[in-house]
Amino acid sequence: MSVDPSKMESPRPATRLVGGIEISQVPRGDWTRDQIHELFDLPFNDLLFAAQWIHRQVFDPNAVQVSTLLSIKTGACPEDCAYCPQSIRYSTGVDSEDLMSVESVRNAARKARDAGATRFCLGAAYRGPKDRHVEQIGQMIRAVRELGLETCATLGLLTENQAEALADSGLDYYNHNLDTSESFYSNIITTRNFSDRLETLEHVRSAGLKVCCGGILGMGETRNDRVDLLCSLATLPAQPESVPINQLVPVPGTPLENAPPVDGIEFARTIAVARILMPLSHVRLSAGREEFSDELQALCFAAGANSIFYGEKLLTTGNPDTEADRDLFDRLGLKPEEPRAPASN
Repeated sequence: MSVDPSKMESPRPATRLVGGIEISQVPRGDWTRDQIHELFDLPFNDLLFAAQWIHRQVFDPNAVQVSTLLSIKTGACPEDCAYCPQSIRYSTGVDSEDLMSVESVRNAARKARDAGATRFCLGAAYRGPKDRHVEQIGQMIRAVRELGLETCATLGLLTENQAEALADSGLDYYNHNLDTSESFYSNIITTRNFSDRLETLEHVRSAGLKVCCGGILGMGETRNDRVDLLCSLATLPAQPESVPINQLVPVPGTPLENAPPVDGIEFARTIAVARILMPLSHVRLSAGREEFSDELQALCFAAGANSIFYGEKLLTTGNPDTEADRDLFDRLGLKPEEPRAPASN
């Protein structure tokens, strides 16, 4: 006897109980802080197993998405972010540079593509760009897309119209990090509010752009703050497609120049919890990776990280060079994730 497919029950998504918590490859937006604390408190091997299990449900466990970040406008930012060498409020030795030319961006993107990057990110030190800047950056985005690369931009706070203009130019992703927990936020930044960040994310989503949103560890926050940060990310109306987890790079002249680094095991725990909470997201090892041993990077990949920034510099701070990354990939049996052709406008 034949069965009407429309009357068949859909198969239950693959789930697993870990420490009494049900984890699944299907994103959920109802995570509680208590549940996230329980994940952090798991024995490390159990947490790593859970994260690896989730990762393998969704991704090729041996493929890593590779991005390159270019600072297209450097320094003279009016914000007071305590971690940032580009703030005009601190003496850090970073020279101010105006917006780059489209041709210079095109050349840098071509070089990144030829070195193996599949996504090219444009970073500019703004509180928020002026409309004329958005127009110029739109020309850069089109030039990068012509090279077959995915595009991302991080330009600070956006209006609704600016987000729509960037989408019209063909931008794929917009990066706007929450940085830390809402309760700890004012200890790091006073020139904008946590709610300002959320408003820009709303504009970005409404414009149809993918979201790149994460945070920074090692700014003096507690584990409670890390739990709150991940809870905020995981319970957004739609989880970010990319989640960069940064380790603070202490820069002389900034208020956080003497901040101690987060313990490596705690950093790997944070990666693993992010992977469990946001199963469909690319979890990216971002700033601070230059200070990581190869062993810590390997541990983070095992915990579910599957994206890196690739190239010698991240805006104004160091990053492992491409040869070192190729060598590490070879030793771990990793490969760059296959590029996806950008959708045509």
